[in-house]
Amino acid sequence: MQRVAAGGIEQPDHDCPICPRLAAYRAVQRAAQPGWFNGPVPSFGPVEARLLIVGLAPGVRGANRTGRPFTGDHAGLLLYETLIRFGLARGTYRADPADGLTLSDCRIANAVRCVPPANLPEPAEVNACNRFLRSELQGMPNLRAVLALGVLAHAAVLKACGIAPTRIRFRHGEIHALPDGLLLADSYHVSRYNTQTGRLTAEMFEATVDAVLRRLGTDG
Repeated sequence: MQRVAAGGIEQPDHDCPICPRLAAYRAVQRAAQPGWFNGPVPSFGPVEARLLIVGLAPGVRGANRTGRPFTGDHAGLLLYETLIRFGLARGTYRADPADGLTLSDCRIANAVRCVPPANLPEPAEVNACNRFLRSELQGMPNLRAVLALGVLAHAAVLKACGIAPTRIRFRHGEIHALPDGLLLADSYHVSRYNTQTGRLTAEMFEATVDAVLRRLGTDG
C-alpha cells in the first residue's frame, strides 16, 4: 500500500504491509504504546530543497514515537543543532514535532521508513523500501546533493539512483559526483554510539555539512 504526497512523491501507507517483520514489530509497538506515531515516518522538509539528508531508519523511542525524522532521541541533537547553525533549519529543536522547527533548502528522509527491531533493518527490508527513496529523489525538482548518514544510507541512495553500491565506497567526509550530476556526501551516522565514542564529533559533522554547502554554492 502506498500514497502520493507533495510533489508526486510516493509514501508508504500508515499500515504498510510490505515488510512482514516490520509490520509485526509495528503492531507490537502499537499495543504497548498506543499514543505513539507507530507507522512509516514521512519525510520532513520542503520538496523544493536542494539538499536531502538520508538516515537509516526511525528509532523506536525517537521518530517512531514522534512521527518526525530524528526527533525524540539522541540522534536528533547533533543533526538539528548543526542544521540550525548553517541556516538549514529555523527555530529551536526541542525533540518534539510541535516545537515549530522548520527546514530551509533541506529535507530529511530515512532509507527504511518503519522502525526495525534492534534498530537494524534486514537487507530485504532496505530493498523493499527503496522504492520510496527513489520516488523521493525523483520528486525533488531542485535536488542537487544528498547527505547519507552511514553506510546503509549510502548504499540505499546508490541503489535508488540505479548504481551498484560496490561501485562507490562509503567514506566519511567524501563527496562523490554521481553520473547524473547529483552529489553524494558521506558522514558517519549521528547516533549516540558514534558521538559518545568519538567516531563522529560535532566538528567532523559540521565540516561535512559545510563542505556540501560550499559545493552547492560553487556548482551553482
